[in-house]
Amino acid sequence: MTTFAGPSFALDSTRPGEVDVFVTGRDAQNRSRIGMARLRPADATIVEVAPDPVFDLGTLGAFDENGVSYPWIVDDAAGRLMYYVGWMPTVLTPFQNHLGLAIQRGSEPWHRYSRAPILERTDREYLSIGSASVIREAGLWRMYYTCFRAWGEKGAGPKHFYVIKYAESNDGFHWTRPDRVCIDIEHPSEYSIGRPSVLTDRGLYHMWYSYRGAEYRIGYAWSSDGIEWTRRDDVAGIDVSTEGWDSQAICYAHVFRFEDRIYMLYCGNHYGRDGLGLARWEDAGAR
Repeated sequence: MTTFAGPSFALDSTRPGEVDVFVTGRDAQNRSRIGMARLRPADATIVEVAPDPVFDLGTLGAFDENGVSYPWIVDDAAGRLMYYVGWMPTVLTPFQNHLGLAIQRGSEPWHRYSRAPILERTDREYLSIGSASVIREAGLWRMYYTCFRAWGEKGAGPKHFYVIKYAESNDGFHWTRPDRVCIDIEHPSEYSIGRPSVLTDRGLYHMWYSYRGAEYRIGYAWSSDGIEWTRRDDVAGIDVSTEGWDSQAICYAHVFRFEDRIYMLYCGNHYGRDGLGLARWEDAGAR
């Protein structure tokens, strides 16, 4: 984490009162790796930071040769499944992204399920696939994933236009993609919507995501069936601060439950170059 503390994911720890946070860090060459820290959410204290990454770069020429990032972890009978974004540089556009899958069994190290992406290219989705949020229900896995629509000129150079789409699976490994957009671009100033984080509560689906115009902000949508979504960015519950590390932009949220509270990990200015933050949801009675 020489230069950035980026998109992260929290899991309950074996230590009481703590969570394990899988953090995307960047080295001096701007390459992402996934490391781990221990966090005490009650007082927002970082207890420990592992000195080495827990998941490293792919082999030369692979889709994740230049970075691994955006971890999303789901428990399964096979162990833990980690969906992640792989990076590789390209020539006419700055990069390519594809979604990979890694597995951890017990205390063993993470290993790649495949050296190829978990979602292959199709005629409808022939560009990059980015970050994903995956939830398990009875007999069904649901994935909300970032899908690139186009590269276009915006400002000083090529910009990526992308939205959040939906997929289903019976096992978490093989996915059906019905070409359904969940969160679309709505405003002329927007050009990217990504990093979904889905949480279910009292029969409803709740999604937080990053949307970008001049700077990133965190948006929110809700759904009664997990497929059709109503966008309500005005009730996302968080905005930039008046000054400091998250005063220009906020993005890449992971919303999670811990000890009967709801928390959000998120990045501040410059995609995490200025740090990683923690927010706590205060219910209506406490506000």
